[in-house]
Amino acid sequence: MTEIVLSLIVLLVVFIVYSTIKTVPQGFEYTVERFGRYTHTMAPGFHMIIPFVDQIGAKVNMMESVMQVPSQDVITKDNAAVTVDGIVFYQVLDAAKSAYEVSNLEQAILNLTMTNIRTVMGSMDLDELLSHREVINARLLSVVDEATSPWGTKVTRIEIKDIKPPRDLVDSMGRQMKAEREKRALILEAEGERQAAILAAEGDRQSKILKAEGVKQSMILEAEARKESANRDAEARERLATAEAQATTVVSQAIAQGSTQAINYFVAQKYVEAFKSLAESPNQKLVLMPMETTGILGTIAGIAELTKEAFHSHEDHSKKGK
Repeated sequence: MTEIVLSLIVLLVVFIVYSTIKTVPQGFEYTVERFGRYTHTMAPGFHMIIPFVDQIGAKVNMMESVMQVPSQDVITKDNAAVTVDGIVFYQVLDAAKSAYEVSNLEQAILNLTMTNIRTVMGSMDLDELLSHREVINARLLSVVDEATSPWGTKVTRIEIKDIKPPRDLVDSMGRQMKAEREKRALILEAEGERQAAILAAEGDRQSKILKAEGVKQSMILEAEARKESANRDAEARERLATAEAQATTVVSQAIAQGSTQAINYFVAQKYVEAFKSLAESPNQKLVLMPMETTGILGTIAGIAELTKEAFHSHEDHSKKGK
């Protein structure tokens, strides 16, 4: 009998020690209740409670958790039905609030997320829905995180994984995309032709400008050449006139001294000039020359004699000057 009592006492002591000593693992927090009422939260480590008075209320996971959002149908703003699923990342920051402010925290977050997915995505057009996932994620995160804040929970991220439009809508979008690509191709082709025409017109314009500049420069050079030629002709005429004046002076002096050969020089000169004009006439096909050979020879001889006299006279004047 005594052994049985001792065994019962030992078992009671072991039970009391077991009920008093509590160890909380890393990443968890335990709530402590006294007679069913929350008193405090135990952090990871070794703890002791009053047996039969205190008890563990909830064992809360304080690590970041991942929850899958199942697929659901959503009607967009333009009445397109799409199937959507997602994923939620959350972390409990206050064990007491997550345990006593809401019943079944995970189910509450899941329902809240699915409801807001329908709300947010239902206010958008299909095209906007497919091309603005970042906007959808940000709006969902803002709304759900604010709603779960009283539960001591922080929603860190919400991601829409897949958006599946109906098959006929996908085919229609494919055709629309193809038409849009063809339209862009035609626009780009037309734009290319337009640019080519503009460049060709600009090239033609530049060519005409350069050609006009070339003609202008050519005209300037031609005018300068004509001017230079006119200056040279004027100088030649001036020299010819000077020579004729000198010749006339010499002949006049010879005539004044009584030389008949000077007169023959003038007559021969005019005769030769008249004959030259007659020979150069474009309408003249046949030239009759009713002239005597002795007359021409006499005239030439007179010119030679006149030149000789003028040369001797020039030498006499030179000697006298010395």
